[in-house]
Amino acid sequence: QVQLVESGGASVQAGGSLRLSCAAGGYTKSYRVYCMGWFRQVPGKGREGVARINSDGNTSYGDSVKGRFTISKDNSKNTIYLQMDSLEPEDTAMYYCAADTLTPVMTASQALRGRLYNYWGQGIQVTVSS
Repeated sequence: QVQLVESGGASVQAGGSLRLSCAAGGYTKSYRVYCMGWFRQVPGKGREGVARINSDGNTSYGDSVKGRFTISKDNSKNTIYLQMDSLEPEDTAMYYCAADTLTPVMTASQALRGRLYNYWGQGIQVTVSS
């Protein structure tokens, strides 16, 4: 089992910044995390892929956040981060962290679609006011 715990959500004004963290725990060395990602969802809408980073450090971003968000990881802490700059009211959503331990290789499209991740965090709210 892999437990994912998100933190860093808050309410900010448009133009501000936030950094989300996702700490992965509860697994032994027998697990390998191939890819981790951030997703978001607002009530009544489908899930949107925000960013992903794989075990090689390759990153991909959703079109709506390119140039504003940056995903990174700290392997020593089993943690990934999402630095969100130039926040817009449209970024308001519940943000979820996800991890894949079953699919060694995903295309960027697959990674941002989210269907191949087998572990998900509980989610954390980000609210951006105008």
